[in-house]
Parts: sequence; structure tokens; C-alpha cells
Amino acid sequence: MRVLAISDKVVPSLYSEQIRQRVGEVDLVISCGDLPYYYIDYVVSMVNRPAFFVYGNHGRAVEYWSNNQAVTGPVGAFNLHRQTVQEGGLLLAGLEGSIRYSRAPRFQYTEAEMWANIARLAPGLLLNRLRYGRWLDVLVTHSPPFGIHDQPDRAHTGFRSFLTFMRLFRPRYLLHGHIHVYRRDTVTTTQYLDTQVINVYPYRILELEPATRASRAASGVHAPAPEPGFPEASHAHDEQSFSNAS
Repeated sequence: MRVLAISDKVVPSLYSEQIRQRVGEVDLVISCGDLPYYYIDYVVSMVNRPAFFVYGNHGRAVEYWSNNQAVTGPVGAFNLHRQTVQEGGLLLAGLEGSIRYSRAPRFQYTEAEMWANIARLAPGLLLNRLRYGRWLDVLVTHSPPFGIHDQPDRAHTGFRSFLTFMRLFRPRYLLHGHIHVYRRDTVTTTQYLDTQVINVYPYRILELEPATRASRAASGVHAPAPEPGFPEASHAHDEQSFSNAS
């Protein structure tokens, strides 16, 4: 499937009538968090494809639009948090938010709390295994795993539980946002065991395949051209590979 993945930044060429010329035909839209609802709704309405999202750490309970309408989520997208779904042959699941770094009541989690979220996914993952012969193809998160694309400050530290998740359930891909990229040499694609971890900030066009048919050698990552006035480094996609992280 050809997937448009978005996260963290409103991209002018996507929030415009030129979006179809920019991204071409896509089969699916995935949002990895920290985007306004109006932006997600616009993108989804323009490409007219199924869409899924998770909240980022800056998620809001209500967004007020210019017509005084109170919106509690992107109307055209399905919230994947703690859910498993099958779309176009891909098995998807989602985990919202970031590591807890403040007293904000929502969208921040301790490791123990994230494990509780993962436990909510377990029945659906088991059903996938019984029905399709695999646990999962794509895990959609906002935060990265610990030690993969994350940063040393507390707010941008990744989850150790995601490393264990990948070891147990072997998703083909983990798509995340949260980590803004400003340098050309920033690594944004990393192979961890069977999982390709991809930072989609601010957007990526991805060719995703189910785990049973995907080739580990194929990256499936297409970097878009840089936005005018935005550092080209935002689209860096250098790759690293390792089999363990602690």
C-alpha cells in the first residue's frame, strides 16, 4: 500500500490545493500525532482515502474552529490508540503520547502506564496471529522507541517498552513522529530486528507491505522534496541497523 504518513508540522504544500500533485495517489493516510484536527481533516478530504491517527503529547481535548464548532478529534480519521484494525491487507495498531515529563493529565505515560496500554492491544494481536498468521504489520506511535531516534532530554526520550514490543510481536514497521529533524545527517530510518523504525516528520510517502510478503532489504521509504523555506534536513532518511538497544 502507498501510505501518506504525517506528523507534528503543518506542511504548506499538503494544506493546499496542490496536495494531489505533491503526493500523488495514496491508499492510506496515517497521522503520528501533534497535528491540528483541521489539517488532518483537510488532507483526508483531499486524498479521499481511509485515515488513522494517534494523539501526540500536545494533543488537545477540544479544538475550536472558525465557525464556533467544537471538535474533539479529526472527523475523517479513526483513533488507533489501543486498537488493532485491518485495512487493505495491512494489520495496524496504535499507541499515543510520549514519556511522562510533566503533570499534564493526558497523552503522557510512564513506562508502566504504556505497558498497560500495550496490554489492551494483546487480545487483538493474538486474534491477528490466529486469523492471519502474524501479530502485526504496522505499529503507529507518536514517540520513538528508547535509543532509536530519540533525544536525551526527558520530553523526547523514547519508550523502552517499545523495544520489548518489537521483540515480541515483530511488526514490519513502527512509524513515529515527535522528533523534529533539522540536520541532513540525522538518522530517521533504523532496522531493529524485523522492524523498520521510521520517523515520518513532517511527512513521508511509504510503500508498506504485510510482514509475510515484505522484503527486509527493501526500505519502502520515499523522501519528498524539501518544502520552500524549510531545511532540507527535515527529509533526511539515512539508515542505521542494529539488533539490540538498551
